[in-house]
Amino acid sequence: MRDDSTSQQAVGFLLDLVDDRTGERVRRRIGLPGPDRSPKAQRRLLSLWTWPPVPASLLLWVLEEDDPDLNTVVWRHLPANDGIRRAIVRGVPFGPGRSKPVPVHPTLRGQEPPVPESFTRLALIGALRAVTSMQEGRAAASMVVEHPDWQEAADADRERPLPGYARWALSVRPDCPPALRAGFGSHRKFTHRVQQAGILSGPAEYATQHSPAARVLGLLSLGNTLFPARLGAARDALRPLVHDHLGDREEAWAVLAQLMPTFHGTAPELVATAGAIA
Repeated sequence: MRDDSTSQQAVGFLLDLVDDRTGERVRRRIGLPGPDRSPKAQRRLLSLWTWPPVPASLLLWVLEEDDPDLNTVVWRHLPANDGIRRAIVRGVPFGPGRSKPVPVHPTLRGQEPPVPESFTRLALIGALRAVTSMQEGRAAASMVVEHPDWQEAADADRERPLPGYARWALSVRPDCPPALRAGFGSHRKFTHRVQQAGILSGPAEYATQHSPAARVLGLLSLGNTLFPARLGAARDALRPLVHDHLGDREEAWAVLAQLMPTFHGTAPELVATAGAIA
């Protein structure tokens, strides 16, 4: 197998879905090093990792771990989203059912984004209702930080729909409650904007519908460190496909390893193609 760390990690993620004996045999066959799952190795990968653009929901899965160190990783790779940055530096927990404040990493203390002038004058709902552009929408939405803020925005929208740009800015936040996002409507353009932002139903959707496969599987290979609570859903979605198309067939795995670096399709398409070729 060619020396490509992302491709190696991607193949390794799929090999973890078969039994240990098959995994060891296939690794010898394709020349893939054994995995180093030590915490030190995983943290080193994170420190060196340069993420391409990733779905916004993936960043939320990392935040749900409520780990100060992981929050710094998200901070480095977060697109322009002052609302989430504000939540991180205020210690807001993202994990389901959690209420205890999250310690703020020393490097992030005191880095809260500026408070928008409209919020100072009009408070939260007033600022959202005054929105007339996407820039204003992002600024106002950045003050929706904790659960009561989201509830206040939802109540205001039910009373009288918020401006379109305000709805848009709220809906593309990965931490926007799904019920609120659904309440904003299902117009084709609105749905497209949400999809463009990378709002996913869950890890299974990312594992099976996004591409290229090497990038997707490479990120999932870091899931034990980045988002362990969410990783099982991705594994469960891919495991039957791996068993059906690759199983313990060394030749099929060898084809998969050869295709991985240049394959542009999804992981299911890659697995099926490798199995068919072999």
